[in-house]
Amino acid sequence: MSFVIWLLQIVLAATFIPSGISKLLLTPTQLVDRGLDYAEDYSYRSLKTIGVLEVLGGAALVLPTLFGVLPTLVPLAATGLAALMVGAGITHHRRGEHRVIAVNAVLFTLALIVAVTRFGPYSLG
Repeated sequence: MSFVIWLLQIVLAATFIPSGISKLLLTPTQLVDRGLDYAEDYSYRSLKTIGVLEVLGGAALVLPTLFGVLPTLVPLAATGLAALMVGAGITHHRRGEHRVIAVNAVLFTLALIVAVTRFGPYSLG
């Protein structure tokens, strides 16, 4: 079971880190041009903040385990990313982008599984 959770951590990190990097490197207009229409609803600073949260959260899913330092960061990062997906789902619902909500729901569920298991029976610390 621990292998499956570790695999989920890697999948989530591989999803959130590139997503966050794109928000950090691209302007809101460039994000909209790439099909991320929700970017027009947010200020430049808000998008950069979301990008930082995604990169840090994704990194905190794997780095503590790899280096054996502060393993309690893993479930905290997973909880934060799950909360971020709730906000993303609300944004997409408000915009009528219902297909995207399914992606948010899957990422929320995976992050929640990591958070619950790493806080509980498969904790790293």
